[in-house]
Amino acid sequence: MRAVRSAVTALIAVSSMAAACAQDAEFSGPQVGEKSPAFKAVGIWGPQAGKEHQVNPTSGANAVIFVHQIERSIVPLLGVIDQYCGEKKTQITGQVVFLSDDRVAAEQRLPLTARAIRLQAPAALSLDGIEGPGAYGLNKKCMMTIVLSRDNKVAANFALTQPGIVDAPKVISAIAALIGDPKPPTAEELQTRRAALIGRDAPRRPNADPNAPKRQLPGAAPTDEKLIGMLRRFIQPTNTDADVDTVLKDVEAYVATVPDLRKQAINSWIRVLAIPYGTPYAQKVGKTFVEKLQKIQ
Repeated sequence: MRAVRSAVTALIAVSSMAAACAQDAEFSGPQVGEKSPAFKAVGIWGPQAGKEHQVNPTSGANAVIFVHQIERSIVPLLGVIDQYCGEKKTQITGQVVFLSDDRVAAEQRLPLTARAIRLQAPAALSLDGIEGPGAYGLNKKCMMTIVLSRDNKVAANFALTQPGIVDAPKVISAIAALIGDPKPPTAEELQTRRAALIGRDAPRRPNADPNAPKRQLPGAAPTDEKLIGMLRRFIQPTNTDADVDTVLKDVEAYVATVPDLRKQAINSWIRVLAIPYGTPYAQKVGKTFVEKLQKIQ
């Protein structure tokens, strides 16, 4: 009898926890099966930069990422989604939409943010203020709302109050299901491939001449996986000065006794400093760091 009472008590506790989780769940944006209507925005990054236009996710496969605010935790997840949509751009259209109650300030600040994050997808600022498009019913408690749709019908919705890289697998899986990708990459694979973009030229400004010759960058991209990860940490636009110092300390310890790794570090840091990537502090101490490595025999 005691065992039965214990089991009942445990069941009630589990049910109460589940109910609490359900109550805590946030809803934001159109739900599965509902429509994904067009809305007005002004471009801040990409072909529509500086222009008012309609964001129109009503045909084909679309991923619209609404961002209420940029914090450090959001950047890796946004980068992974952007990378996957960029790789599958013939199958899905990715679009980042920022929300703000100050259009003037946002139009000045957000292009720098998009450049620092190295967005491949076009980015826009909603013209409906901090609430976002009225037809979407976005929730300000959610730092990020991701709406995946096909032919004006929502296929998946992610209302994320505290988005982070831990959310990447479920979002990647939903995008893969939407476009029919039988073997979607992992978040780690997408992060590595995104880091490999450092070996290419910097993204052009939205209004740059597409026929202009690419400038030749000094240095070279690293091939060592651990070094790639350290370089990716170094260029994060949300780094504090302490974060930058920690990365450089880790790199110095890792390459100290291996000439090939040291050479890769020198070449890769020369490249990211030339683009330039990273915070102003990272740029400053990065140059001193390269000089220090070059003096090691």
